[in-house]
Amino acid sequence: MHSTEDLHSPWEGLPADVIPIQYHVPMLLDEHRMTGFEQAIAEVVTPGMHVLDLGAGTGVLSFFAAQRGARVTAVEREPVVLATARAALAHAGEDQITLVHADARTYVPDEPVDVVLCEMLHVGLLRERQIEVIGGFKRRYAANFDGPLPRFVPEACLQAVQPVQQDFTFHGYAVAAPQFQDPYSLQPRTVELADPEVFQQFYYDEDLPQTCTAETEFTVERPGWLNAVRIITKNVLAAFLEPPRTVDWLMNYLVVPLSRPVFTEEGTRVRVRFAYRPGDQIHVLQESAEVEVVV
Repeated sequence: MHSTEDLHSPWEGLPADVIPIQYHVPMLLDEHRMTGFEQAIAEVVTPGMHVLDLGAGTGVLSFFAAQRGARVTAVEREPVVLATARAALAHAGEDQITLVHADARTYVPDEPVDVVLCEMLHVGLLRERQIEVIGGFKRRYAANFDGPLPRFVPEACLQAVQPVQQDFTFHGYAVAAPQFQDPYSLQPRTVELADPEVFQQFYYDEDLPQTCTAETEFTVERPGWLNAVRIITKNVLAAFLEPPRTVDWLMNYLVVPLSRPVFTEEGTRVRVRFAYRPGDQIHVLQESAEVEVVV
């Protein structure tokens, strides 16, 4: 009989932002995510391009790019996920994809690339390393190659915050904990006290934010108990000038409870503030989030 001391996780010693293989299936089942990336890659990638997929996961974005006739270098550091991607891509017959076991935070391609795919994303830019990875890649790429940066998919990000009244009770038991919501479904437990306000937006080929900071004022539209804020993250996967349009992916909402809620009436002015760094854990956002009535 083995004790618990004899049992070791395959992810033991790996950083907290590593996503084990079982969590990749919900991403593959997310039709809005998959359809958006498939469409964006189909419109951005052309035959003969060299595409770099940083943090390739199960390899599905590399697969989409290969289907467009691109030569793909896919970088993944987690061994179990890498093995899954290798098996899946071999079964799919995509022999123009080269899988590399490496850390996307330090990887440098051997030659210039045309497009960089990077989906190391969590709502709020929390937990995962999208900003760190792309920021570091841009510095290394500029140091090694002349010429312009490649195109990035996603291309831009917009973040908004919304004051809400959230029901945190479950069978009469109150648990005020962060929770995710499907943005395309009705949320009967949530009362929207005001419309969302954008607090951050940027393009990946420009300067990247080192913090995610909000100090946003709202006029409350209906009375309620303001006990949470809802974080909304929309990824612009690709933007086009002619005709003007974007291919977007709206992530699951993140509802974060407030430690000091306030009661609001219609017309009350409130200020919401928080600050955290991209890649921080959710509790850092939660601990910094506060609301006050503006007199």
